[in-house]
Amino acid sequence: MKIAVAQVKSIKGDISANIAHHKSLIGCAIAHNAKAIFFPELSLTGYEPELAQELATDLDDKKFNDFQELSDNNDITIGLGMPTKTDLGIAISMLIFQPRAVRKIYSKQQLHVDEMPYFVNGEQQVILTINGVKVAPAICYESLQTSHSSRAKELGAEVYLASVAKPQNGIDKAMIHYPAIAKKFMMPVLMANCIGYCDNFESAGKSAIWTKQGTLAAQFDEIKEGLLIFDTETEEVHTQNWNIE
Repeated sequence: MKIAVAQVKSIKGDISANIAHHKSLIGCAIAHNAKAIFFPELSLTGYEPELAQELATDLDDKKFNDFQELSDNNDITIGLGMPTKTDLGIAISMLIFQPRAVRKIYSKQQLHVDEMPYFVNGEQQVILTINGVKVAPAICYESLQTSHSSRAKELGAEVYLASVAKPQNGIDKAMIHYPAIAKKFMMPVLMANCIGYCDNFESAGKSAIWTKQGTLAAQFDEIKEGLLIFDTETEEVHTQNWNIE
């Protein structure tokens, strides 16, 4: 099975423009026979904590109906970053669309201290079954905590998917941590990072994929948008650059 991770540059707070851009990249993933595509943290708004209260929505928002149609019509799982409303506050979430299935939300369970004034913790790990393969989503900070990947493995995860918004120092940590947990738990780690300025930092891109042996299979630079498409059977990666001009 092929799983795509997208490296994108989101437009700050412009959900409509970001939706259109996401659709284009999903179309590219479909053309390459991917059965899943995952985007960076808060990709539909950009990583902008100070805007989260204003932009947050819920899973049934009609503006996301096209993603469900794309999923249904093309047999593809889609994971998008979006702030969502809960009874306790705003969560950093991944909206998940699967073919002919009820929509799901995975919300970040472990927040960085800088996020706590704006967001609340999610309460439950989601394990996605995609063409028989179990995928565990993780969102940025928590993906660098071994307790999170360990719990995902206990729940049967076979692929670990990190949706992130990281500056260079975060990437430096990821380049040490992700191959270590890939090797420890014998599961590939896929990281989708954004590029461009967001919140108060420059996101460093360098989205990457590590095999279950902990080997770096492919990595983008800090400039290009595009897809890394991972074959779970062969552990081969296809790189598809995106023309942003």
